Formats: sequence, C-alpha cells, structure tokens
Amino acid sequence: MGRKNEKKSRDKRGQGRGEKRQHSNDTYQGKLEVTRSGMGFVVVEGLDVDILVRPNDFNTALHGDQVKVAASPGREGKRMQGAVVQVLERKQNEFIGTLQVNQANKGFGFVVIDGERKTPDIFVKEESMNGAADGDRVVARITNWETGEGRRPIGEVVTVLSPEDRNDIAMKEILLENGFGIEFSDEVLEETARIPDVIGQEEIERRRDFRKILTFTIDPVDAKDFDDALSIRVLKNGNYEIGVHIADVSHYVLPDTALDDEAYRKATSVYLPDRVSPMLPEHISNVLCSLRPHEDKLTFSAVFEMTPKGQVKSYWLGKTIIHSDHRFTYEEVQETIEKQEGLYLDEVLLLNNIAQRLRKKRIDNGAINFSSQEVRFKLDEKGKPIGVVVKESKEAHQLIEEFMLLANRYVAEHVSKIEVNKKPVPFAYRVHDLPSEEKMLPFMAFARKFGHKFDMSSPDKIAESFNVMLADAHGKPEQHVLETLGIRTMAKAIYTTENIGHYGLGFEDYCHFTSPIRRYPDVLVHRVLHSILEQRPEIDKKMDEKCKHCSERERAAMESERAANKYKQVEYMLDFIGEEFDGVISGVSAFGFWVETVDTKCEGMVSVTSLVDYDEFRLVQEDYSLVGNRSGKKFRMGDKVRIQVVAGSLEKRTLDYDWVMTPAELDAQEEEKANRKGGSTKSARRRKKKGDEDIDF
Repeated sequence: MGRKNEKKSRDKRGQGRGEKRQHSNDTYQGKLEVTRSGMGFVVVEGLDVDILVRPNDFNTALHGDQVKVAASPGREGKRMQGAVVQVLERKQNEFIGTLQVNQANKGFGFVVIDGERKTPDIFVKEESMNGAADGDRVVARITNWETGEGRRPIGEVVTVLSPEDRNDIAMKEILLENGFGIEFSDEVLEETARIPDVIGQEEIERRRDFRKILTFTIDPVDAKDFDDALSIRVLKNGNYEIGVHIADVSHYVLPDTALDDEAYRKATSVYLPDRVSPMLPEHISNVLCSLRPHEDKLTFSAVFEMTPKGQVKSYWLGKTIIHSDHRFTYEEVQETIEKQEGLYLDEVLLLNNIAQRLRKKRIDNGAINFSSQEVRFKLDEKGKPIGVVVKESKEAHQLIEEFMLLANRYVAEHVSKIEVNKKPVPFAYRVHDLPSEEKMLPFMAFARKFGHKFDMSSPDKIAESFNVMLADAHGKPEQHVLETLGIRTMAKAIYTTENIGHYGLGFEDYCHFTSPIRRYPDVLVHRVLHSILEQRPEIDKKMDEKCKHCSERERAAMESERAANKYKQVEYMLDFIGEEFDGVISGVSAFGFWVETVDTKCEGMVSVTSLVDYDEFRLVQEDYSLVGNRSGKKFRMGDKVRIQVVAGSLEKRTLDYDWVMTPAELDAQEEEKANRKGGSTKSARRRKKKGDEDIDF
C-alpha cells in the first residue's frame, strides 16, 4: 500500500503551537477560553503562550467564541495582554438559566445563566418571555447586544423547562454548552415547509432510473433517517452491478438559504443516549430524504461493476432515483447470514461475500483492524437508564461499512484527478495522519512486555505490526488495554483540502460521501462532485475554512456524546452505591486510576487518597501504572480489579470507586505490616457490601 505525501504529512504534523508564525499589526485570531474566575485567554495556533484578556476587554465575546484580538508584546518573560476587537464566530447563542422578572416594572427581566463561568445576564422584554414566569428555568437566545459602554446581551425565551425533568434539562445543557441549538428557527422551518414533496417528471428524466432494480436499506432497528441503500443485479457477462445510493440532500438544501446556513453551523447531528439533535429538520431527515421502503427517492449514487471476487471492473457516479423494496435491520441481516435463510437470501449472501473480500483486501493492504464495540443504555419512558447493552460489530454491520468505504474512496479518487488551471479542485477530503513517534515509542515499549514487537521502518510496516499485535492479542487479557492504548497513539481524522490520505483505512484518497443527512462535509462533497460531473467544477475558495469548521463541530459533537454517556453512567450507578463490581483499569494518573466495570461499562475514579491505608503510590508513566513504594503493589492499565461504588455526582458527571482487596491481598498486606520494623499493627479492612458486618483482621 502506498502512503500519499508521507513527507508532507510529517511536515504538517510539525505545525503545532510550538512553531512561531508571523502576525502583522499585533492582531491575532483564536478561541477565547474563560476561566471560572472570569479571566479570559485567547488560544492562538502558532503561539507558545495564550494571550491574556481581562473581562472588561471581552467586547461581547463569550467562552468558546472565535475572536480577533489586538495584543501588545509582553515584557520579557511576561504573557501578552490584549483586547477582543471582533467576534468572528459564536460558539453558542442559547443558554439555560433562571428568569428573574423585575418586580417594580413587570415589563422586563433578566435570565441569569447557569454554570460556573461568569456569563452576563440576558435582558428580556416582557413580550419576549414566551409565557415564562418569574423563577422559571428557561432556554434563552441572545438576539442582539446593547451599544455603548457596558454592553449587555438582549434576548428572548425560547423554551420553558419543566423542573421535574432533570434528565431533559441535563441533555439540553450538554448540547448548548457545545454550541448545538435545541430548536430550529422559524425561518428554517418555513423554508423546509415550502420544499415540494412530489418529485417532478422533469427531475426524474434528468436522472438514471434504478426503480425497477432490487434495492434495500440496512439500518439500526430504531433508525428513522435512512441515508443509504444498496441495489444489486446480475449483468449479462456474469458480473454484478452494485449500486450505493445516498440520499440527495444537496437537491433540497441549497446554498445561501437559512436552511443551509443552519446545517453548516451545526455541521453534524449529535446522538445522545435518549435523543438525536439533528443537523436538518425532521421533515427533511426523516421524510423527504430518508430512503424509506416503497417510496420513490432522489439519490446520488456510486455504481460498480464487480466480479464475484469483489474486483471493481468499472464505476459510474451520478444522480439517480430509486425505489427501496425493503427495509432491513442489522439484526435481520445478521440472522439471514447465520441461518442461511430469509428474504432476498441470495442477494444478501452475495453482498456479504463481496464485502468480506473487500474487508480482507483492505486489511491486507494496510488498514488497521481495530475491533469496534458499541455500548448503549436501556432507558425507561423518562430516559432513566435501567440496563446496559453491548453490541459488537458483526458481518451485517461490516456489509454496509465496506460498501460505504468503497463509495467514499472512489468519489475521492475521482475528484482528486480533476484540475482547473493546473490546480486541484478545492474538496473536503477526510484524512488521517501517520502516528507520531512521540506517542508510538512508549506504546511500543509497553506492547513489548506482552511479547509484541513493532517495525517502525515505514508506515506500511507500522500498520502491519499493529494488525499482527491485534490478531495475537485477540481473546487474551491484554486485548482491551492494547487496543485502547493503540487507538490513543493514532492521530485524529479531520476534514481538509490537503489530500494526505487516510492512514488508518489504508487509502490514498478518501472523503465522506455517504451520510449527508447527518454530516455537512458530505453535502459539500455532493456539491463539488455534481459540479464536476456537469463539467463546471465548483471552485470554493472558502473550502478549507469550511473543513476546519466541520472538524471542530465534529469534535464538539463527540464531546457532547461523551458527556451525555457519562451522565447516564452516573445516573445508572447511583442505584448501586455500596455494591461491588469487577472492573478493568482503563487509565492511570498521579492522583489515581480509572476503572471501567466489566458488566455495566461505567467508568469511575479510584483516588490515591483512598489507598493511603495500604501504601503510598507513584506514577510510572512508561508502564501506564501506579506502583506502591513499600509493597510494590502495581495498578496497571488493563489489570482486572474489584471495586466498590462509593459516590457519584450528576452535576460533575463523575463516579468515585474504592478498590476492594481480595483475601489474598489482605493477607499480603498483614504480612507486610508484621514484617515492617516499627510498623503499625493497624488491621486491614475490607470494604463491606450492603448487609455485611464490619470485618476486622
């Protein structure tokens, strides 16, 4: 497997914050981060030290906003100080707080924002309170700012929150904190309502018609937005025509509309345990563009002529119309594969066989084969977690995954060959850089302790070493820790116009084409590809800026999903205070170690302060472990331990565990104490379960 632009990739990685950049007029662009004390710091890429901004110099900027700041060079050894001169992009305009109506003059009030960071109160006129009363918890939107000195935000109440529904408020807070609005504006909804539901004959005639070819979707059982479908038919030469059909969102969401602006601002749907915050209004994502069975739908397709062995003989890209014959769930397809019986059996088995061949070839060519596992909570009608479901990636999932990867790769390859005035067309590539040597070296040393060796002579050899290690470790106690640490050595995949390839997948060209309902980069890809197919390539000079925005929004969505899952973990484990669980150490630090429970997959912290009766522990970074100074007791990533749930905080989204000693560990502790000269004879104790009596040894 060739690695595109390996040197360029490594050079690019060096452009971190440690490298100086030239700035003119002492003006910088960066993100404002406001501390709990109210002080601000603007983080500027390329500067070693953040720029200090005092609260009086925020100029309406709030935590997380992208800003332009004017700063004067600090004296030697001192931090630069500056003032915000322009807010370039708001992180959020909606906030949760408490409405306080002015008692002397009922005509106005203020929404006092929740949270530890100091955020100015939002001034709200009576006509903008939307029925809210004094003391109500509300979602408020900033609509304007006062002019002149001492500017304050002016806004409106969007939603009145029910005080009984703590879970709903918590999920909305997480979304808003990360810059995702919880409702679409009236303008967006009105634009959506004006989109015709009926597909005109003129539009049908412009497209390749697949309505008479067997087509079906495969999605999770609870999915409503079906954005991809597969079609299959046998050709006269014995090969197969396999179509990957993607919802044609760009046909409905047009540039320079309120709908497109809102989709770009969000850039992604966010999937929380009890809800989806969609990128597009439900009428588009679940109705117009969802490839529902027995309905004509507009699609953008990648169609392949393939041999029975999965070799691509030719491909075609273009606009189509389809009519899905059936909607499968992953579980139904998996059952068909395993039992060799079911609807469209021959077609499902054929697609699965080709998908597995594609998967094997991809891994043989250098793709890194990390296993995937999805953890979901079972929720009651109020959103409270009542159980945990762990789902493994099976052949049904891989069937869809491989054909989506195939379409994404061929679209990127096709666009990468197009030039205008001897320059590549600006395009939203999905790239993944090489792992950094800084992260690889300690990981290699750790893996060596389990007998795994790495060849660092080339990117191909590194990928090969990863796959050998993952295969050898499969089913062994160290599998989880090696996979976890291996993933942490990897760079983060991003969107960019600089096509350096996708290292983890082993592709020289890659993009996201297959999920435009939930990802804005896919919409960008559809627009550029369509312009190329129409022989009028679109030159978007702001494409790189859009890629950076989409990458940032993707990270914000991931942070939202992590925070929401953590909230549910805490909510679930609060019912088990005092109970014990088996767990695996999932991380270590100087102040303790994290444990993920085996059965519930809920992570909590065991603090070193809870271990003082046993020993004093120090962090050994290269071994990913905490080691006792006297006993030599080691807590290392991947070790199995027994813990007791002792506390949890929904507000902080944290769980506190205590380590529970086994009888053998108790005996070893007593023996160590007895042998220690002048040592204490204080008895070891075991954390008790509910109903246990105190046990002294």
